[in-house]
Amino acid sequence: MELAIILGLIFIVLVAGAGTALLVRPGRRRVAAPPERPAVPPAAPPEGQTAGPPDQAAGTVTLEPGVAEVLPPAAPPVPAEPAPVPLRGRLVRLRGRLAASRGGFGSVLLNLLSRDVLDDAAWDDIEDTLITADMGVAPARQVVEELRTQVKVTGTRNPDEVRGMLRAELIIQLGADTDRSLHTAPHGDRPAVVLMVGVNGTGKTTVCGKLGRALLGEGETVLLGAADTFRAAAADQLQTWGARIGAPVVRSDKEGADPASVAFEAVSTGIEQRIGCVIVDTAGRLHTKTGLMDELGKIKRVIEKKATVDEVLLVLDATTGQNGLRQARVFAEAVDVTGIVLTKLDGTAKGGIVFQVQRELGVPVKLVGLGEGLDDLAPFEPDTFVDAILGNGSQ
Repeated sequence: MELAIILGLIFIVLVAGAGTALLVRPGRRRVAAPPERPAVPPAAPPEGQTAGPPDQAAGTVTLEPGVAEVLPPAAPPVPAEPAPVPLRGRLVRLRGRLAASRGGFGSVLLNLLSRDVLDDAAWDDIEDTLITADMGVAPARQVVEELRTQVKVTGTRNPDEVRGMLRAELIIQLGADTDRSLHTAPHGDRPAVVLMVGVNGTGKTTVCGKLGRALLGEGETVLLGAADTFRAAAADQLQTWGARIGAPVVRSDKEGADPASVAFEAVSTGIEQRIGCVIVDTAGRLHTKTGLMDELGKIKRVIEKKATVDEVLLVLDATTGQNGLRQARVFAEAVDVTGIVLTKLDGTAKGGIVFQVQRELGVPVKLVGLGEGLDDLAPFEPDTFVDAILGNGSQ
């Protein structure tokens, strides 16, 4: 009897415990935690490389905290870019892009010179055509005076002969014997340095990338320095060009960094990596002439502590005409310009700016931009340019 009572009590206790376990408070839900994933060891770096910090982007090497970082060339895009076209002879291949300039004053000049009577009014029209084409008053008058004398002395009215006289005089005005070579060869263990200057919007950063591509195609090694630290888009754009052409880029890792420091790091890295040519992009702000002179002067002085600045190339937009010439004067006063790059020359009917800018600054045009393609940057050749604007030969 007592045994039956004990067994009954045990049964009651078990039933009560099971009921309690089934109770759930309203509004709460117990969710089982997912099983922990087994730890996966990080992948080993490729042979010959060392692993960086976990939060460091792959392939990025910090040179100095808060100053600059070197971004090695990324893998080429798909499809891969075509091989660069050699610099030599590019202008001949691109002469058809000068059709706008030819229509602007080349054909007009030839029509005027082919008149039956070349009186004072006709010569005035010829001079006005040259001035309208942004050649400038002084160069235009000199060309007209020389042509007028030759036509009077020879007495020729043959269109081909007159055209030949015009061609010869225009080439003389451009400076056929002027040294337009680009100095991009290294000096022993020191790289050549090209400083690119110019107003924002002229295509300065693009010229850096296209020139770098051209030099790589010539067998040189290139590094790009993003010393325009006041405009984040400029550094990003130059980095994109570096990845596109396969060249390392040195840029600031903070906004508003000292441009001279970035330029210094770029040249230092170029020396360490035995780079042949370092191309440094600079800011194009025309805030005040004094500020511009101080900034560009400082960049040049700092670079020269490490290497020689072989070229200071001033990038001008050919479509801006007289305004571009005013900009050129400001930059020429700020730093010793060694050459001019005229961009968008295919998009203007005022190719005469080539004559005027050289005369005003005493600096040769070394490169011209004739399109948006990768290889549309060409060394300037006076005879090819004149033949193109006069419509000589095949296009």
